[in-house]
Amino acid sequence: MRKQWRLQMNFEDFIISPRNFRTENWQIGAGITKEIKEDSIVLLFVSDYRGANGDAEVQDFTGIRNEFYKLSQLDFEIPIVDLGDLVSGKSVQDSHYILQEVLSACHYKRAIPVIVGGSNDFAFSLFSALNFHTKSINYTQISNIISLKQGEMINEHTFLSKIFGAKTFSIKNYHHLGYQKHLNEADSVRLIKEVEFDIIRLAEMMNSTEKTEPFFRKADLVTVNCDAIESFSEPFSMNPQVNGLNRREVCAYMKEIGLSENLKSVGIFNYNIYSENQLNQQLLAQMIWYLIEGINIQRSHPKERHYEVFYVLVDDRQYAFKRDTFSNLWYFGDDENIENCVPCSRKDFDDAKKGWLNARLTKI
Repeated sequence: MRKQWRLQMNFEDFIISPRNFRTENWQIGAGITKEIKEDSIVLLFVSDYRGANGDAEVQDFTGIRNEFYKLSQLDFEIPIVDLGDLVSGKSVQDSHYILQEVLSACHYKRAIPVIVGGSNDFAFSLFSALNFHTKSINYTQISNIISLKQGEMINEHTFLSKIFGAKTFSIKNYHHLGYQKHLNEADSVRLIKEVEFDIIRLAEMMNSTEKTEPFFRKADLVTVNCDAIESFSEPFSMNPQVNGLNRREVCAYMKEIGLSENLKSVGIFNYNIYSENQLNQQLLAQMIWYLIEGINIQRSHPKERHYEVFYVLVDDRQYAFKRDTFSNLWYFGDDENIENCVPCSRKDFDDAKKGWLNARLTKI
């Protein structure tokens, strides 16, 4: 009976369309539509926080929309869609199922879904829906916590182990950025390192995006746990932290996410939807805006690229680095197909010239 109900279900019945906002022509809200378009950016707001010990009642995202809609649309060319607010399912699993249906509809139209709100475990749905359309997924997560707990129920502590453990999931690379040593079990950190996934501490992300930009460049899926962002005046996230990325840093990283050459899906989770603090709403709105700016910049880049090749000797072995003459971004490897080269930073090249080669670059 349950299967039959699901087959007959129309996901649009589970979405509350956003109300209209009065905006001026130069503001981003003036061009926002409400139906999924091909090659668009699709916003969907989620209220189900059961995976982070919250509730699932539909919340009011008006304050966030007010702040977002009045920002400048600059010369953005990519259509922006605001689908509305997702009504939570009777169970957490139902919410995940409904969300995956919406995500799949976006992928069929080559639209980039941006899921805002909900607990961090909805990253599982983003991965699952994308896995149906794309294989060998590059997944980057910004989160202060690495949790690989096992459990039948899906929540913010178990979703990552479910992604890694699913036989039907195809994950090529996983990069975990922003973890904080004092908040994590040593075993979880050790396990991630043992399978040779990249793990980057918060300290390495502060002040500049240069060192960690390579982890976004080829990402198909990026999710941001708002617990990795420092709270101010009032909790910004469901599990607020005094330490984390600051406001300017997180906006810079949102732009880097948008600049990914392969970006197909984005999630911003664990935002404290119960807060009515205008500064919190403003920061979330600007995070979305910088993401959209990055996507627009990436789409405007020329498709044909040219590369300068540099050779360095490390321990009597020759290695090649390439620099994109348009973007000034660096790659490691001498394969003619740039897709087979590893994204890296200028610092990686400079270190190699001094005789030290980042071990990440030579992983097979």
